[in-house]
Amino acid sequence: MSESGSSNVCYRHPDRQSFVLCQRCGRTICPQCQTQAAVGFHCPECVTTAQARAPRQKSRMVRSIRRLGADGAPAVTYSLMAITAFVFLLQFVTGDLVTRYLTYYPVLTAREPWTMITSMFVHGSFLHVTFNMLSLYIFGRALEPVIGRARFLVLYLLGGFGGSVAVLLLNPSSGVLGASGAIFGIFGAFFVVQRRLGGNSLQMVILLAINLGIGFIVPGVSWQAHVGGLLVGGLVGFILMKTRAIRAQGRQKLLLAGVAVGLTAITVVAFTSYVIR
Repeated sequence: MSESGSSNVCYRHPDRQSFVLCQRCGRTICPQCQTQAAVGFHCPECVTTAQARAPRQKSRMVRSIRRLGADGAPAVTYSLMAITAFVFLLQFVTGDLVTRYLTYYPVLTAREPWTMITSMFVHGSFLHVTFNMLSLYIFGRALEPVIGRARFLVLYLLGGFGGSVAVLLLNPSSGVLGASGAIFGIFGAFFVVQRRLGGNSLQMVILLAINLGIGFIVPGVSWQAHVGGLLVGGLVGFILMKTRAIRAQGRQKLLLAGVAVGLTAITVVAFTSYVIR
């Protein structure tokens, strides 16, 4: 191989004449061996060396995932939004199949009890899912860092469960779908937490009044699920605030489990009474 100082031929291809030098090492390089740099050209060896020494940049996706897992990031809120969006896409792709098997019909409680939970992930329209996910985005990002990820997930699921139980109690002949019960559960807990921490709750009261009013006025909106989710969410928020101390964490878990057991018991009694009638 020839160096640039000894001839005007490419050091990698001696049969090719060139007058271009690598800006790093000074060797002659032909067009095939030239890599455009900020100034001039680099030879293949210098490019390889520079790449090996350069600090490795994390991809944007990796950085986003790490930020999502950082302490205080509302990972559960974003995960619930992603799951709901994915399920809504499946609804669109599969027609009525996913909607049918995930929607809660009180008359089928004994046969399909899981739908009391899965119904919160299916929606009837784009506007429906957009409004619910916007509410989850706004209030979830505010509440989740305060109470913690695991507690927020429990709150969301119990709120949705409470909404389904309320539908079974108050309107058992209908079907229900949507995250409204879970969203109102967040509303209820947010109100209680805000009050206990000394925040101004007037705006929250107005928001609750407006949303509850819409449920009673607009046809096709399940106000029963709203009320059920709100009551359960308020109860969960009250438990969380009363058991904030580290020494009370065991009692907190027992009380939250008691809420789930209580809702299950109400479901069994209510469905049994409905069947007997």
